Amino acid sequence: MLTFVCILLTGLSCALRDGVMGFEVRLVNGDKCSGRVEVLRNNQWGTVCDHGWDFRDAHVVCLQLGCGFAEYPAQGPTYGPGSGEIWLRHVQCTGHESSLDHCSVVLSSSFPCTHQNDAGVKCSGSLYMPTLTLLSPHTVFSSGESVRFSCHVLVGQSQVSDFYLYKEGVQTPLVTQRVDQGQSRVELTLLDVETFQQGSYSCRYSIIFNFPLQRSPPSNSINITVGEAVCE
Repeated sequence: MLTFVCILLTGLSCALRDGVMGFEVRLVNGDKCSGRVEVLRNNQWGTVCDHGWDFRDAHVVCLQLGCGFAEYPAQGPTYGPGSGEIWLRHVQCTGHESSLDHCSVVLSSSFPCTHQNDAGVKCSGSLYMPTLTLLSPHTVFSSGESVRFSCHVLVGQSQVSDFYLYKEGVQTPLVTQRVDQGQSRVELTLLDVETFQQGSYSCRYSIIFNFPLQRSPPSNSINITVGEAVCE
C-alpha cells in the first residue's frame, strides 16, 4: 500500500513511498531503452504526466531500468498516447533517487493532464565510457616510482560514486577512489610500482545508487613500462 509523506511548499508536495517495494516501471512503443514511461500500480499499468518532466526525472528512469543515462526527456505523445490511468503527475526528482516512486509529486488540480501529455524518455542504453589519461610526464618508470593517471567521464548529473584503475588481466581494481557529489574527474595513483606491474591500464566508474552495482565499460588503455631502479 502506498503512503504519502507531504511537506507544504508553493503547493502540496508528496513523496511516494511503497511499504514493501517500488512499483514497476517500463518503456512502451520504443525499444528496450526508449519509449513512453509507464508505471504499475494496483495491478494496472498507467502513464506519467509530462508537466515538469525533465532530465533529472528521465535519468532516474534510465538508471532504474539499467539503461544508462537519459539522452533526452520526451514530452507529449512522442511515443504515442497511452491509455487508462495517469498515475503520476508533476514528478520532481533530484536525480539521485533509486527509483521513480522515491521522487516527490506535486498534487494540483489546476493543471489537468491527458494522454497527450504522456512522458517518455530516450536512454543511452549503457553507461558512458570514461577517458583515462596519463598525468606522469613519461611512460617508462623505475621500480619504486609512482604513476599518476586521471580518469573522467562526461555526465550531466552527479551520479558517479567511485572510480577504479584496472590492470589488464587482473579482475580486481588496483586503485579505488571515492568521489564527492558532482565530481566527474579523479586522479588515480599507482604507488611504488614494481616490474610485474608494467602493462596496460584502464579505468571504470560505478553509479551511486543502483543495486546490483552498475559499472561502466572500460576506458581506453594506456601502457606503461617498469624497469629495475639503477643505483649509482
